Amino acid sequence: MDLLTAKLALECLLFVADGPLDKKRLCSLIGIDGDLFEAALQGLHEDLADRSLQVLEVAGGYRMMTRPAFASYAEALFEPSPERVSRSALEVLAVVAYRQPVTRPEIDAIRGVNSSAALVSLLRKGLIREAGRKETPGRPILYATTDEFLKIAGLSGLEDLPHVDTPALDARVLGLPGAVAEHPGTPTAIADEGTELDRDEETGDCAPGEEPQANAETDASAADA
Repeated sequence: MDLLTAKLALECLLFVADGPLDKKRLCSLIGIDGDLFEAALQGLHEDLADRSLQVLEVAGGYRMMTRPAFASYAEALFEPSPERVSRSALEVLAVVAYRQPVTRPEIDAIRGVNSSAALVSLLRKGLIREAGRKETPGRPILYATTDEFLKIAGLSGLEDLPHVDTPALDARVLGLPGAVAEHPGTPTAIADEGTELDRDEETGDCAPGEEPQANAETDASAADA
């Protein structure tokens, strides 16, 4: 297979895929070796340099995404509107991303407020997951980020997170881009408070000693309190 055909086949697969495809799978689908794949990928990057689309390595694979400057147009195309995440939930997500695996009490200690409602929201959106229990008294649940988080953040792995000295309260350190999947599927965006939130989204934080209506630690609330 010549380079041009390999490049066009790669472009086609990345355009129609509904999630990241890894190098091994792409090589198998196109019928090429690793060297030709790398050449085709480089050629596709060059072709898209001045386009609204780009190819990013995310969650262990490659995906065609819109560039952040054009994400709003893709978002406007889809209904319903993309899910939004409150500033408080972004704050918790930042702590989980940099400190994982981390427990709710540890998150509360960093933020100074109860984070249960934000954890429930992030679990529901698939941005974090339960990652076992910490071997300490009460065995509190450990939380970690998911592949969905990597896809939305446009990261190949956690090692690509921006370096910061104190990854705690400034959610902006996540550097979440506005890029969304070009085709198919509903795009997802991350937004600050002030944008429209889900009706059941977290509306505010509680003091560490208070409990919101929703509690992420449903099976260990007494242990984690």
